[in-house]
Amino acid sequence: MRRITGKAKDETLIELQSATDPHTGDDHSGNGVSLSERVTLPGHAETDKLQPNKDTVFFRDGVRRIDFVLSYVDDKDGEKKQERRREFEANLEKVGLELETEDKSDSKDQKTYFLKIHAPWDVLATYADILKIKVPFKQSDIPHSQDVPLDWLSRPFRLPEHIMRPQLDYFTYPFDKAKTDFFLINDKDTFFPPSTRNRIVFYILARCPYYKEGRKDKDKTGIKRLLSNGTYTSAFPLHDCRYWKRARNAECESERFNLYKHWARFLCFYKEQPLNLIRKYYGEKIGIYFAWLGFYTEMLFFAAVMGLICFTYGVLSYDDNISSKEICDANIGGSIVMCPLCDKKCPFWKLNSTCLSSWQSHLFDNEGTVFFAIFMGIWVTLFLEFWKRRQARLEYEWDLVDFEEEQQQLQIRPEFEIQCTNRRLNKITQEMEPYLPITSKCARFCLSTATVVFWISLIVACIIGVIAYRLAVYAAFASIIKDPMRKIQVVGRFITPQLATSVTASCINFVIIMILNFFYERVAVWITDMEIPKTHLEYENRLTMKMFLFQFVNYYSSCFYVAFFKGKFVGFPGKYSYMFGTKSNLRNEECDPGGCLIELTTQLVIVMAGKQLWGNIQEALLPLMRNWWSSRKGRHHPENHYSRWEQDHVLQNFSQLGLFYEYLEMVVQFGFITLFVASFPLAPLLALFNNILEIRVDAWKFTTQFRRPVASKARNIGAWQEILNAVAILSVVTNAFIMAFTSDMIPRMVYLYAISEGTSMRGYVNNSLSIYNISQMLANNMPEAEDDWFDNTTATCRYRDYRYPPGHEKAYDHTMQFWHILAAKMAFIIIMEHVVFVVKFFVAWMIPDVPSDVKARFKRERYLIQEYLHNYEVERLKLQLSASFITEPPSETSPMTDKHEVLSDKHEVLSECL
Repeated sequence: MRRITGKAKDETLIELQSATDPHTGDDHSGNGVSLSERVTLPGHAETDKLQPNKDTVFFRDGVRRIDFVLSYVDDKDGEKKQERRREFEANLEKVGLELETEDKSDSKDQKTYFLKIHAPWDVLATYADILKIKVPFKQSDIPHSQDVPLDWLSRPFRLPEHIMRPQLDYFTYPFDKAKTDFFLINDKDTFFPPSTRNRIVFYILARCPYYKEGRKDKDKTGIKRLLSNGTYTSAFPLHDCRYWKRARNAECESERFNLYKHWARFLCFYKEQPLNLIRKYYGEKIGIYFAWLGFYTEMLFFAAVMGLICFTYGVLSYDDNISSKEICDANIGGSIVMCPLCDKKCPFWKLNSTCLSSWQSHLFDNEGTVFFAIFMGIWVTLFLEFWKRRQARLEYEWDLVDFEEEQQQLQIRPEFEIQCTNRRLNKITQEMEPYLPITSKCARFCLSTATVVFWISLIVACIIGVIAYRLAVYAAFASIIKDPMRKIQVVGRFITPQLATSVTASCINFVIIMILNFFYERVAVWITDMEIPKTHLEYENRLTMKMFLFQFVNYYSSCFYVAFFKGKFVGFPGKYSYMFGTKSNLRNEECDPGGCLIELTTQLVIVMAGKQLWGNIQEALLPLMRNWWSSRKGRHHPENHYSRWEQDHVLQNFSQLGLFYEYLEMVVQFGFITLFVASFPLAPLLALFNNILEIRVDAWKFTTQFRRPVASKARNIGAWQEILNAVAILSVVTNAFIMAFTSDMIPRMVYLYAISEGTSMRGYVNNSLSIYNISQMLANNMPEAEDDWFDNTTATCRYRDYRYPPGHEKAYDHTMQFWHILAAKMAFIIIMEHVVFVVKFFVAWMIPDVPSDVKARFKRERYLIQEYLHNYEVERLKLQLSASFITEPPSETSPMTDKHEVLSDKHEVLSECL
């Protein structure tokens, strides 16, 4: 490092400060080192280091850009780690990377060393050629799509053009080091953007060995192993500036500042997302995620509006609900004595005690719910089809059309290369490549499958435990709340044993879900690592399938139980069904007299809202608390004390699976609003509010809380697309079954059109309840103590079913009405599924996956690329012929004019051939 003293030093520092820090008059000039700190005091012989500006992304020379930073500390195992670092850094320099180390004495904690890495032009060009990175060779002359009518309506939601399109539109072609003059290289230092530079450097770091030359320790390779064994503490590319203020250096892009100002603040929630800037700064993979999340949120708006309309219909038709009026009527519901809902602890009870729950059930279980279930089946198809079109447009605009093959061939995981010592010939590339033997692959697959089955079985066991809790605790609640109208005047009107049991069981189930998630996330990563997938894409797809399968069972199993099993296998008085046999005394649950749909709604609201609330607390509140604690320790202006690499070092690391958990959260939410939306039309509205917040929280995290991720490419959302398609198809089936078997819609329709006189719902409640002779009830089914209001002269009680009354020749057998209703349910399921599926497939057929204008632009671009390449090759051949002619010795027998004629003829023939 250059050291200077005396007067010359002072002058040099002043010149350097004025040259490298043009904003010396800035109020926040603490970013750089003050002149008083740089100049040696009189009488001091020590020399100081040259530090013109701490908040910089360049080497000390102010020219070479920092493309990557590694940090490390000295510890008790320092000699071995120091040897690894020495070999690793020596190999990096052999590749051509340039290194610069910041001593620990210059860091704020006085412990951490920072190794800054710069990739010169030759290295970038070599690996851009290897990775087939597409770069511009000519500015595009294809016009953008014309503005849509009523364009002024969208102006409040727009962002400035330089934010939406941070760079011009170019024709691109995979970089070829031998054809550098073909590409638009105005400045080699800025030709490759920072995101491409850090991607290339990370590719080198991931494959660079740290063993001595001549040794064969192939496992000693890559920065990931050095991070795992503690040789380095972190590895990351730098943000370009502070997020709350533009960069001082005019050569810096200040893209982080623009992202924070126009995207990451919550006050921008109504603005469009700057997807091109996100892609330019973070890479295509993160850009695709935010594009998908934004599009999903836009489509949720239409589902939320329709769900709100259906819920409003339920509220407005509140007074027309004749069934609830009959239940609440003292002369009707108050005179009907219901059979006990559990053994011994549960008393006989009057039907009007469930007045409130029947009104609540009507809000979600009405005629509008059928329409909404059909609408959501069509909505999910439109969402997936329109997303394919949006994705195709992004693939074209972001040069991702041909990326799939490159990714498969080039992005082999370093872990696969290290752990697979066997080699075989690739028939396509004719090169030796690592492979995993079939025996090892089968053994790993069997172990992985067994682990997944074990954990899914554990979830099912927990769900069974919660069901047993519901059965056991219901009796306890029933003994406490025997007569709500008489004994619990304050809250008894609003709480029934069914509601209390459902709410507490849902809360316990949610806690179990969170605990199992914590453990299984780690198990899923472990077993996926153990399988040693070959490529990053294969790794993510395997992990995705395992995690979603687990999450599907974990989150939805309790909802499936309430929707399709609860109240369906109850039996009838005198012949009840028990969960673990009659000896267990755990009688299967019956539905609330208002129907099981309200209990499914309760379960869905608690699990879905609880998950979203917990996720927002984790993503937003915890980082805010960390920031508050940091500010309490005096770090209001970190740029005054910390260098750019130190400011980024204290941020959270964005792991390779960071986006995985973001996708997983949204896909689980997608399952809630599609699989069980018939029970809760307001679910899309809750999801919409959550996603509006989610976009800005994620943007805020990426911009302010995370280190800059290594840019990576992805042409689509990967395995999540197939998962969404599967959930969409399954949602049609589940909603049809919910409307048929969980809702009371079909029994009401059968009564209204087949049994009722005058097409009125009057008498439906009495018709839906069967009669049982109390004297025939078994002793263990009878309550232990009778209530004061129970009239001992009452000989019968009622229960929900369609069975013949006592005294009939087919006493307690199902009536014909039961079979008619069952036939109507099956017919409804078949009709609804076929109608929705026909519409789905028709819509999918009508909407092409790739817009016609994108197809035309892509073909036009391909044609122009071939034309420009053709002209370029012709010109090169002409130059080569001209050069060869000039270097040929002149002939004495032939005049110079003949030479020119021959050369001209050669050019003409060459042009015709080409």
